[in-house]
This record gives sequence, structure tokens and C-alpha cells, in this order.
Amino acid sequence: MQRTVKDLLVDIKNTTELIVDLAYSALLFDMEDIAEEVLDLEEKILDLLQELRFLAIVSTRSRDVARSLSPLLQIGSASQRIGNAAGDIATLVLRGFKLQRDIVNAIVNRLEETIVKTVVSEDSEVANRTLGDVKLHTKTGMRVIAIKRGFEWVFNPNRDTKVLVGDVLFARGDVSGVSRFYDMTTGRHVEVEMRDIEVEGLDKAIDIIADMKNLSELAVDLSYSSILYHNEDIAQEVAYLEERIDNMKFDLQFWVLRCSGKFEAKPLIALLELAYSSEQIADSAREIADIVLQGMDVHPILFHAMKETDEIITMIDVKESSKLNGKTLGEARVETNTGMHVIAVKRGKKWVTKPNAGTRIFAGDVLIAKGTRESEKLLRDLC
Repeated sequence: MQRTVKDLLVDIKNTTELIVDLAYSALLFDMEDIAEEVLDLEEKILDLLQELRFLAIVSTRSRDVARSLSPLLQIGSASQRIGNAAGDIATLVLRGFKLQRDIVNAIVNRLEETIVKTVVSEDSEVANRTLGDVKLHTKTGMRVIAIKRGFEWVFNPNRDTKVLVGDVLFARGDVSGVSRFYDMTTGRHVEVEMRDIEVEGLDKAIDIIADMKNLSELAVDLSYSSILYHNEDIAQEVAYLEERIDNMKFDLQFWVLRCSGKFEAKPLIALLELAYSSEQIADSAREIADIVLQGMDVHPILFHAMKETDEIITMIDVKESSKLNGKTLGEARVETNTGMHVIAVKRGKKWVTKPNAGTRIFAGDVLIAKGTRESEKLLRDLC
């Protein structure tokens, strides 16, 4: 059965989000199996984009229709660039350009959304149950992106995926939900202590690379938000982030080259490649945001597609009577209690584009967040 343009857009967005998560997982955990899957997904994106172009061409019956479909192809082109960037990261793993364990730990501790690996125990809450049944993402804010079962892999599992004893789960999400994630998957409590890990000589480079990853992924989320809500302010913020990341790349190159005599070449090359990949992802976000900045009309099919993706993006007003009013995101444990990750806050005419646990929320604020549909309802109730 031939897929529709909407089906392809949903698949492209889901795949590009997954491929970045898997690429970083492959590098941080030194997993060649995951790296191979990233390269397969890179090819999948190319196939999807080719099919999207074909359907767009045969669907064009007038100049107006062609004009409205053009932004969809621009999003497809940006997705291809994201896939290529993820493929470059995966290639590092396959070619043996490993990061030392202390460098990995230092990077992970600086990430806005961390990546974890756990083994499902017999007495855990999730054993022999589906992800949807236990509502793992909603309760912890951690989304399972891959499951290793013996020699088999399940990539991008959904709510109907059953978790078995002995499964190795790879998940990403806010660090505040990691302890609860361990509780549910291993049956034992693990207190997660976030502390700065310094790697003498490379600490500045590690700070920059973590910031580049955080900001490039934020730029992609905001770029889709700018289209969904046709918001030029958000699109301008994406443009600002893209320029900032470009400048950060040069700073990173400077600090890495200063360390060239103190460290082996391969870890330093890996850091430089990570910077290049983050820049490519940010450039892709700018390409998507340009659709709004250039005043292009977007075909309604894109909005329908965005509602069917694995993770949705939503914009929610905080009411006077909200339990969140006057509290920080950390105090209210928003991500842990709802499963939604707040990526930006609009306060009047100003934007907070890197909200953290210490960000205080007030009535009248507008939250932009991403997560599951179940999680969105919980966040709306809270707001």
C-alpha cells in the first residue's frame, strides 16, 4: 500500500529524532550494534525523502499547491542533514574513535537530557509488561529509545512493546527522572548525584561540546514549534541559536588544539567531529525555521502529521490557579510527574530558551514542551 505525504512526514520526523539519540548512545556507550543501526536509519531517511519528493511532484496540480508543498520538501532536506550528522557520529564508533570514560562521564553530567542504560530485573515494575501499561515515560520522563534482548535489538519501541526480564534498556530524559527510572526497571533505588567532573586540560572543550549538543537539539525542537504555531519570535530564536553554535565551534577547536600534546589524537578528533555534527543539526533547524522567517505558506498536512508523531510539541498557558504558579520546574518536578520536557518559556515578550530545575514559573507564562499525548494531558492539568 502506497503511503501518503502525511505518513512520510510522520516517519521522517520520528526517524530523525531517533537517529540522533541512537548516535549519541552509540558513542557514549561504545556500542557498534547501535552505530550500525544509525547508518541503516540514515539510508532510511534518504529513501523516505525520495518518496516524499515523488509524491509532492505527482500531487502538484497548480502553482499554489506547489508553493504550499515546498516547505515540506525543505523540512525533508533538513532531516537529511540531521541524518547525515548522526551518521558521522556513528562512523566514529565503527572506526574506533572512542572517547575515554572520564570524558564520557564529564559530557553526560553536563547534558540537559541524559542518556542511561539499565538491565530489567525479575522483581521490577516493568518486567513482562508493555511500556504503555506501566506508563514508563509518563512516570519518569525517560523515554526508552532502544532495547537489547540477547543478540536482538528493538529500536524505537512503542507503547505496545513488551519488556522482558534481562532486557537492556537505553533511555534518554531529564536527570530528575533517572532515580525513578532505575526504581521501576531494576527494582532497586539508585540515588543520582549530579556533580561536575573535570578532565584536566579538556574541561572547557567538554563544557562547549555539551552546550552545543543541548542547544542544537533545542534549536530543532523550537524550529518545529515555530512552524506549528507560526511564531516568528521562536523562529528568530532558532536563528540566534544557530549563529551562537557556529561561534562555539571555533571556540571548541581552539581548546581542543591547545590540548593536542596532552591527549591521544582519537578522542580529540571525536570531539571535533561532535562539534561539526552539532553545527549541522543547528543548520538544519535554521533551515526549518526559515520557512516561518521567509513567510512561506505551509500545507495543512504538516500540522496533521505533527499530531501523529511519537513525541508531540505543545504550547500551554499557566493559569493563576495552577499548582505550578510561583514554583520552579524542579520544585514541581514537572518532567518526573508529567513526562513532559519543557524546552522554552515565554514570559511577556521575552523567551527563556534553556529552562532548568531552577526556572521559576508564573501565571501568564506560556510553556513549550514535548512528550507523549498522555503526558500532555498531565501537564495541562498542572498548568
